[in-house]
Amino acid sequence: MNDFLDSVLKLFRYYKSLGESTMEQLQDHELHWKMNEESNSISVIVSHLSGNMLSRWTDFLNSDGEKTWRNRDLEFEEGTKSRAEIFESWNKGWDCLFEALQSIKPEDADKIVYIRNQVHTVVDAIHRQLAHYSYHVGQIVFIGKLLKGSNWNNLSIPKSESQQYNQVKFSKEKTKEHFTDGIINALKMK
Repeated sequence: MNDFLDSVLKLFRYYKSLGESTMEQLQDHELHWKMNEESNSISVIVSHLSGNMLSRWTDFLNSDGEKTWRNRDLEFEEGTKSRAEIFESWNKGWDCLFEALQSIKPEDADKIVYIRNQVHTVVDAIHRQLAHYSYHVGQIVFIGKLLKGSNWNNLSIPKSESQQYNQVKFSKEKTKEHFTDGIINALKMK
């Protein structure tokens, strides 16, 4: 369980850094851009992610993950949040998640938690949220790439550079490390 928790913490940090590295490339008004009336802006996606994180991870082991105080529908209304407010909301959600994950003990793995009265083991609830957040971070990255076009600063292996990347990787000794080790710092340096 300790290895599992270490791994998911690294994955959550990785997805957080992908979202941040995308938003940092964008101008303030681009955080509110949406393709059409049915799509969501990055600002709205951040609002939803934060609302979900606060609801799911507050009092994680003891109360239903869908809190009565959450107003999910409001999360999807476009507002006029500033860049600072968007990042404040983003960090508030992630901070809640990381605090909750760091409080989980190995013996909690099989404990039961509820999300909208549906039974989940702690491990299943973590997997559910990891999939949900990576889905939305992927949307954020896609919007960023769409807006930046040729000015996009790649967050993974750039097109036509896979062979070079693999040459570097295979020229090194085999190691036991999480695939995100080093990636997050590299993203912050871009």
